[in-house]
Amino acid sequence: MYDAVVFDNDGVLVGRTPFDTLREAAWDAFERAGVADPDLAHVEDVAVGVDAGTLASICERYGMDPTEFWRVRDATASEAQVADARSGRKTPYDDVDVLDRIDASLGVVSSNQQATVDFLLDHFGLAGRFETAYGREPSVASLSRKKPSPYYIERALEDLDAETALFVGDNESDVRAADNAGIDSAFIRRPHRREFELSCHPTYEIDDLHDLVSICGRRQRFK
Repeated sequence: MYDAVVFDNDGVLVGRTPFDTLREAAWDAFERAGVADPDLAHVEDVAVGVDAGTLASICERYGMDPTEFWRVRDATASEAQVADARSGRKTPYDDVDVLDRIDASLGVVSSNQQATVDFLLDHFGLAGRFETAYGREPSVASLSRKKPSPYYIERALEDLDAETALFVGDNESDVRAADNAGIDSAFIRRPHRREFELSCHPTYEIDDLHDLVSICGRRQRFK
């Protein structure tokens, strides 16, 4: 049914990073930029989900260059997530082995940093299962390319030479990004999404990755 299946990473393939980890990394970024006592609200603003306008406003408040500060912020966030993975606080979901049974080309598109995505896939032995993987480059411009923008999904689909594709995610922004890319979507109800009420309409709602085998077909194995 699908030439390709593309996955979000955090919350789909690997566990989500606790907000406390990202907030501490954002605080470290301010300190590295020479701001010793930033407003906690500003720290939390840049920890998750910041847009370019908010970033510019915060940087103006502290006399920082947005381009340089964002480079530092992305680096500290990536370092924190790498540390969580190395310590066992961030791990893959138990069902990732089913990826070998899905009859389609596979890719990854994440709003996380490219460096983080590359490390996690390699560290957990998942990299070889995907033909392409996209995260954000460490630039302010990348903020406008995050989902629900289809920017990185479209790049992945071009790499996979896919005419029909499915995007699997755990956020509404994933569903909307798939819609914007003109492809189907599957909303995965991991434990942190069991009771979440969607305001958009994915093509499928699934309990775990095993459900994709019935949706996409089973890869044939030849001796």
